[in-house]
Amino acid sequence: MDYDEDQHDDDSDDGRAPTWRRRLVTWGLAAAGLGLGFLIPYTLYLNHEVGQRFGQLRWQIPTRVYARPLELAPGLALDAATLKTELDAASYREDGGARPGTYARDGGRFTIASRGFNDVDGKVAPRRIEVTVSAGRVAALRDLTTRKALRVARLDPARIATLYGQKQEERRLVRIEEVPELLVTGLQAVEDRDFNHHLGIDLSGMARAAFKNVAAGRAKQGASTLTQQLARSGLLGIGQEQTLTRKGKEIIYALLIEARYDKRTILEAYFNQVYLGQRGSQAIHGVAAASEFWFGRDLRDLNTEQIALLIGIVRGPSYYDPRRNPERALERRNFVLGEMHETQLIDDKEYQRALKTPLGISQNPGNIAANRFPAYVDLVRRQLARDYPADALAGAGLSVMSGMAPSAQAQAEGAVARTLKRLDSKRRPPLQAGLVVTDVHNGEVVAVVGSREFTQHGFNRAVEAQRPVGSLLKPFVYLLALAQPGQFNLASWVDDSPVTVKLGRGRNWNPGNSDGRSHGMVRMVDALAMSYNQATVRIGMQVAPERIADLIKTLAGIEAPNNPSLILGAVDQSPYAMAQLYQFLASGGEIQPLHAVRGVLDASGKAVKRYDKEPAPAQEGDAIAARLITIALQQAVSNGTGRQLIGDGLGRLAPAGKTGTSNDGRDSWFAGWTGDHLAVIWVGNDQNQTTGLYGATGAMRVWSSIFARLPSAPLKVTDKGLDWQSVIGTHVTDASCAGARRFPFVTGYAPEYAPCPAPQPEGGEESGGGWREWFGLGRDKDEPAQPAPSDSPPPEQ
Repeated sequence: MDYDEDQHDDDSDDGRAPTWRRRLVTWGLAAAGLGLGFLIPYTLYLNHEVGQRFGQLRWQIPTRVYARPLELAPGLALDAATLKTELDAASYREDGGARPGTYARDGGRFTIASRGFNDVDGKVAPRRIEVTVSAGRVAALRDLTTRKALRVARLDPARIATLYGQKQEERRLVRIEEVPELLVTGLQAVEDRDFNHHLGIDLSGMARAAFKNVAAGRAKQGASTLTQQLARSGLLGIGQEQTLTRKGKEIIYALLIEARYDKRTILEAYFNQVYLGQRGSQAIHGVAAASEFWFGRDLRDLNTEQIALLIGIVRGPSYYDPRRNPERALERRNFVLGEMHETQLIDDKEYQRALKTPLGISQNPGNIAANRFPAYVDLVRRQLARDYPADALAGAGLSVMSGMAPSAQAQAEGAVARTLKRLDSKRRPPLQAGLVVTDVHNGEVVAVVGSREFTQHGFNRAVEAQRPVGSLLKPFVYLLALAQPGQFNLASWVDDSPVTVKLGRGRNWNPGNSDGRSHGMVRMVDALAMSYNQATVRIGMQVAPERIADLIKTLAGIEAPNNPSLILGAVDQSPYAMAQLYQFLASGGEIQPLHAVRGVLDASGKAVKRYDKEPAPAQEGDAIAARLITIALQQAVSNGTGRQLIGDGLGRLAPAGKTGTSNDGRDSWFAGWTGDHLAVIWVGNDQNQTTGLYGATGAMRVWSSIFARLPSAPLKVTDKGLDWQSVIGTHVTDASCAGARRFPFVTGYAPEYAPCPAPQPEGGEESGGGWREWFGLGRDKDEPAQPAPSDSPPPEQ
């Protein structure tokens, strides 16, 4: 009864209202229920996120664009300075030549330890080689492992651009076995010593950190494990703000990651995700990219002190930035070295050695630049656009293997800068330039300059500028004529007197020569070499403008009106289009589509697309006609409009070339080639103002500046299909005849033979000295070259 009374006293009168203890229990159970009701679905959601984001390990990997690998072979035109330029561009270090990515130099002898790489035709293994350069050529090449001579060796290419996706993240994925062991163990020693045993969080560490934070009255210390750091690194979308919500989410993520994945997988993800630096808008993620960025080295090449600095930077890439804050970085690195020594990862001797070593930071952040060559990369993008939309290319983790030669690109850029600076004048409007350099053997574009400010993005004059080409088109008029060997040859006489072309509707066209003079009857080879307009128009009207238009469309895809003015180059084109046209001549009559991209590799290094197909061999008739034009344009350099190149000392290359100038000196052009390279150059003003420059005084000066420094083989024209004969008048004669001049004819089409004629008065056409004089072989080297004389033809003409 007492019990009932006591109970009645505690309850309400009706016995239905709960006591305060019941309220507490009820509210507690309700709160727990609500918490579990929220936490369980939320945990399941986060688990799904882990599976989607972490489980698939999908990072946005930038697409990288590479130059061509340098292919070394005995006899290759190459000097020591150019080889060093190529090595520096590919981030090789002059450091003994024993470790991959290093070289040693002793005069013209280089010891090079190459890195392995993937190319369009498969994997290329690393190797140590010795290259001896002498007299502008590779004199010897041997493998230092086998001590045997090599026929060819390829060096890994320079990285020239990076095509990022939506995030400007620089990252290079590595497998855990590719990470140096000291980096793996050292990171754990400094950041998370209990990594191999905890379940994602360190409870004792969290308790210590919480006590210190409460004592300090603010968040002063954290206790994050490597797994927690990975969770908040951005991979799983956790922000960096210090809040209880963020911390709770981080802890749940860490527990889920540890529950789902083994320690090896977690470490590998960490090494690929960790943030380790910033360059402008580019965030450096992962230890492999950081190794390049801070040290200019491959991850596998890092030494103890560099590994320690990398581990130290993890705590605060901005605060411990070794370029901006070297004192802080040095202190942090030495702290990490101390932790490594304490945990016996390094011995006393290595610890003391590493402490005394400077930071060793590369001032050049490796090959991290987003786009060091905007004009060239613009051409790469244009070529790839047919197969890869821009959004599919950027951030896709591809490797684009281009045809760029870093040494050629450097010389082209330097030549533009030097030449335009010399040509600048108060009396001349601001000058601009565009140029394309190609490999005559395969059609690869090895250099592109789209502006005198060649590092700036913008209008790419090499590809986009449409300018009147002038006399640059003339060789193709003569090409069509020489394709008719029964009617034309280089010894044919052509009338260079005033000419009138009827255009219809009572209109006439009366083109004149640039020098304002007529030159009478001249040899065809001299008409082309001296770029005589009147003679060229007569030839062009015989072969027909329609055929000229068809030819340039076939060779280069150039659409042009088939009116008579086309004969003298009345068509607007870009340097790239003209390079494609001249590639036919420079290649010896092959139709070689120019290409800036050799191939595309997927993320695993496998070729998924190739553009470097072997061109079809030249047809016999095309090859012979191309040889004849090349011989004529070699004379244009030795004795014609390009003869200043001989004065510049480039006669050793026996180059062929053609100047071009538009009306009123608005556009200066030059197209020229050697045994290895073709370069087409435009110099002018963006506002189409008169510059006062001719082809020889503007664009040709850029060409000369390039090839004065760029190693290239001399141009040698084969005699296949040609029959060289000595000629006087219209007849073949004996080579011993006074005044005889040698000409190449298509085999079977040489004129009839006639004996030596009676001696002619001095000053006749045949006193020119013949083909040897074309190349300066019959003239004192200091004597200026003179135009080939062109006296009157024989009476029968």
